Amino acid sequence: MSQEQPNNPLHGLTLEKILTRLVDHYGWEGLDAQIKLNCFYNNPSIKSSLKFLRRTQWARDKVEALYIKTFS
Repeated sequence: MSQEQPNNPLHGLTLEKILTRLVDHYGWEGLDAQIKLNCFYNNPSIKSSLKFLRRTQWARDKVEALYIKTFS
């Protein structure tokens, strides 16, 4: 049962798509400058960052907020 969410800018986006678009836009160094997270600084990769963000809600909230601020 999927509900439409016209006011949610993240509707239909996976965390992987969000992170990939932010990395394409900012690069890893720029992303680390925007949000100080070790997964963006120390040997960053999409896979390791996704693993961290899926387990850490406060960090995921920051990434989603940056996505909204950047692309909305």
